[in-house]
Amino acid sequence: MNRIDAKFESLKKENKKAFIAFVTGGDPSVEKTEEIVLAMEEAGADIIEIGIPYSDPLADGPVIQAASQRALLNGVKVKDIMEMVGRLREKTQIPLLFLVYYNTIYVYGKERFAKQCKDMGIDGLIIPDLPLEERHDFKPMLDSMGIANIPLVAPTSKERVKAITEGCNGFVYCVSSLGVTGRGSDFHGNMENYMNEVRSQTDLPLAIGFGITTKQDLERLSPYADGLIVGSAIVRKVEESNGDAEVVKAFVKELLD
Repeated sequence: MNRIDAKFESLKKENKKAFIAFVTGGDPSVEKTEEIVLAMEEAGADIIEIGIPYSDPLADGPVIQAASQRALLNGVKVKDIMEMVGRLREKTQIPLLFLVYYNTIYVYGKERFAKQCKDMGIDGLIIPDLPLEERHDFKPMLDSMGIANIPLVAPTSKERVKAITEGCNGFVYCVSSLGVTGRGSDFHGNMENYMNEVRSQTDLPLAIGFGITTKQDLERLSPYADGLIVGSAIVRKVEESNGDAEVVKAFVKELLD
């Protein structure tokens, strides 16, 4: 069983929601990212999403865009992040995901990328710019290697949700609002209807992301989802503290307490 599936299954038995934490790989350094991942697990994160820096991250707002730029200017490469995941796998079995843009995969080499994800211990991929109509030649590779292809849906997806989520695994990333990440608590007007509509079209666990920054946001959205994703707020703490893992750990603990 994929680590993501096992995690959601065990949390469901405990009547708990998954806390999914995001960090940009290589900001401010690969070594500090590695420390931050372990610190967030210690703080109570259930699943960790690592962003592979990209020059044109269309789903990301200013905070994560800036983190990507810093990492790229520091010379961080995909292979550096892959090697970091390999080291992490010697220390932890927490489910690890990549948020990665498809151009990165294409340039790196699809087969090479998928195989290294498997070899290093990545459990799933979130690919914001790979639409349903274009995933036919890459998704089978992930399926054959047991790597979850995590679909994204938005309030505008409506009747497309079934097609978008069909054949996918892990969980559904439910975008909480229109626009990009990190815009604060500007959630869709009727989250209950939106999430009910998604749930009616898939049996996968549902996780809400985009704009969750406070404990109050978590409490507000928790009734509608199986998991909640915090990204920009964590990346901001990384920037403010220059990658101090203890500061990030304290912030995650504060959100979860």
